[in-house]
Amino acid sequence: MQFRAIATDLDGTLLGHDGSVSARTRAAVDAAEDAGLLFVIATGRPPRWIPPVIEQIGERGLVVCANGGSVYDPAREELVARNDLDAEVALAIIDAVQGAYPDAVLGLEQGFQFSADSSIERMTSPLLQSWKSQGLRIGPIRSFATEGVTKLIVRLPENTPPGTAAAVQDLIGDLALVTHSTNESFLELSRPDVTKAATVERLLLESGIAPEEVVAFGDMPNDLALIRWAGLGVAVGNAHPALREVADEVTATNDEDGVALVIERILGEI
Repeated sequence: MQFRAIATDLDGTLLGHDGSVSARTRAAVDAAEDAGLLFVIATGRPPRWIPPVIEQIGERGLVVCANGGSVYDPAREELVARNDLDAEVALAIIDAVQGAYPDAVLGLEQGFQFSADSSIERMTSPLLQSWKSQGLRIGPIRSFATEGVTKLIVRLPENTPPGTAAAVQDLIGDLALVTHSTNESFLELSRPDVTKAATVERLLLESGIAPEEVVAFGDMPNDLALIRWAGLGVAVGNAHPALREVADEVTATNDEDGVALVIERILGEI
């Protein structure tokens, strides 16, 4: 099979643990594009966190953000698609989660805007200060759910046990899809039909590229659909066990240029 596109996650996959793109990885991506392969970033990051990556790896076209919830055009610095939860659905989820998990801190990604419930003020981490500096809105979370929600975030205590994502999924049923890109203290909820795979597939459709012609890379449960969908689904060596189990192969870790190793091999087979 000759592959025509590459779709990759960022954090924990293409990027090293320090958030950098290695020279080897940048060279492999350049070589893939020179060989005619399309390169698509598919990340859980919101669009406002994409520019620092583009500075390192170069402008590569449209970027799938928020686990498929939005599509960002770095060249124009604008969103070209949003796949939002309806406001009414978001409110129902908020009520259910706050009732079952009173210690949870809820946040809403809505395009470029990020809002958090007033309960976030009890957090003292540097992360909160960073969010505030980026324009975080703070107030009663229901007051922000007056329009579509790209991604609803549920921040739970750090000692949250494994299995919490499944429990929250059972709680809200088919109102949204629950996943996570770190541990299960930080859950990400999107419209039930929204995944990285679904949005990447729509982007590649106009180029006539089929799933079996795509190589995909990932490391966490929010990459599961993408890894299953692609013709070659690759987990990096540091990937979550659930991803390693379904991947077609496991490469080296993100800090060992695992993505670059596979790209170099594929280009050598062309």
